[in-house]
Amino acid sequence: MKQSSSKVLMIRPVKFGYNEQTAASNSFQKLEIGIDQKKIQLNAHSEFDTFLEILRLHQIDVVVFDDTLFPATPDSIFPNNWISFHKEKFIVIYPMLAENRRPERRSEIIDHFKKENKKVIDISHFEKEGIFLEGTGSIVFDYENKIAYANISARTNKRLLEDLCKQLNYSSLNFRANDSNGNDIYHTNVLMCIGDHFAVLCEECIPDLIDRKKIVESLKKNGREIIFISIEQMNSFAGNMYQLFNKNQESLIVMSEQAFRSLKKGQIIQLEKYGKLLYPALYTIEKYGGGSARCMIAEIK
Repeated sequence: MKQSSSKVLMIRPVKFGYNEQTAASNSFQKLEIGIDQKKIQLNAHSEFDTFLEILRLHQIDVVVFDDTLFPATPDSIFPNNWISFHKEKFIVIYPMLAENRRPERRSEIIDHFKKENKKVIDISHFEKEGIFLEGTGSIVFDYENKIAYANISARTNKRLLEDLCKQLNYSSLNFRANDSNGNDIYHTNVLMCIGDHFAVLCEECIPDLIDRKKIVESLKKNGREIIFISIEQMNSFAGNMYQLFNKNQESLIVMSEQAFRSLKKGQIIQLEKYGKLLYPALYTIEKYGGGSARCMIAEIK
């Protein structure tokens, strides 16, 4: 089984914008005073459609749902935080920290995928207990070796992670990661990604040297060449990339233009061994949403 897929879910934004409810735990979000909210939405819509066109031109099968105007869900463009798909033909529905993100879990989207999935594991009810686990934002899955890598934060509960891993028959490798100001990094998928034969990792944001060693050894043991990135590159979303395989089984490595521009020549050469690099401009989405290319796609197994 390949680590990645050729089919993804994306949500086209209709009211994208800076979300105050997520900003407290997401240092990647930036607020520009006086900016026209309509302009933010227009720019995000354009970036989304350009990204979508690039994926489809490269023969990735993209299932697209338009967001709804009411209730307003400014972060709906990041569906991977509330749903994940697994090769055993089941889906997982996750609990999210921000109240205004929870309506993103639309029944018509879940019902669409129920047709081809045997089972739904819905753990979203843990929100009532103040316990959160935000999909493949919180968890970077090694699907081949059944390992769940997770950075523990306000959005990633260790106990719930371990409970889910038991249901999925996965082992968990959890750790803590901090940004340059010492704050918890909100999601795991901004500091690492896992492809078929490579991984990207910002190890310098993991303060515990034992944790660092465990992660590096685990990735290497399971056949991944590690491309190490700096905190500065992570801040440019260089960790938020993802490998896809198109219908011709050609490998594509997706990231944003900002992430690509942050990479050094040697890192680009390393990555190009494993696939063609695609890097759409996502500056508006990154600035106001605090997420990038990988956050925008929920891979369908």
